[in-house]
Amino acid sequence: MAVEGKTIDALSQFELSPVLGIFGDAVSFSQSNLFMVIAVALTWYLMKTTADRGALVPGRLQALGESAYGFIAGMVRDQVGDEGKKYFPFVFSVFMFVLFGNLLGMLPYAFTYTSHIVVTLTLAIVVWVAVTVIAIQRHGMHFFSYFFPEGAPVWLAPIIIPVEIISYLSRMVSLSVRLFANMVAGHVMLKVFATFVVLLGGLGAVGPFVAAMPLAVNVALVGFEFLVAFLQAYVFAILTSIYLHDAVHLH
Repeated sequence: MAVEGKTIDALSQFELSPVLGIFGDAVSFSQSNLFMVIAVALTWYLMKTTADRGALVPGRLQALGESAYGFIAGMVRDQVGDEGKKYFPFVFSVFMFVLFGNLLGMLPYAFTYTSHIVVTLTLAIVVWVAVTVIAIQRHGMHFFSYFFPEGAPVWLAPIIIPVEIISYLSRMVSLSVRLFANMVAGHVMLKVFATFVVLLGGLGAVGPFVAAMPLAVNVALVGFEFLVAFLQAYVFAILTSIYLHDAVHLH
């Protein structure tokens, strides 16, 4: 527990530092980068194992891979339609990257790279650029009609167009801040209550009894954080699918 004097240092867990010795120092390879590589490796291993085994009665790992595949495939199909099949790999990759980033951060001594706004904003920008490129490729200049709904009075154009443009650009902000804020808030609360357990537990004979309450809260928070880890990955993926729907169908 990070305790400095009588204050609780709950933000030090988000500080970046080089790893892998000389190599990490030379290229500024931080623990955030390391866990990104681990997340990609785990995703690759999970899906490769699922594809290689292909058992009629799947084992746990194969069942997990097939469940993740079917879950995202169904989401993309429901949100985008049959035309969205070609975009499934992109949505699936985003979902797994965010999910593993959230879940890995729950392990002791691990790092939650989705707790950094630069990571979540980069992901959001990638999604926004991809969706915009797809929309322009499919609809050409007609894409810009998205910012002025058909049938709207022309005299409202000076109001509607700026509002629609701001709304479209704000997708990057909403995607990134939602994920970043939830991860930071959750891990700060975990560390604060965990530190309470240590501080109260050292109060002598009554310490263990007094510390029981924050310990119970922290246990509940851990379970809640696992739920949030999945929900935030789901929200990021479904919003990506919704934006793809707008790009494909332009409404």
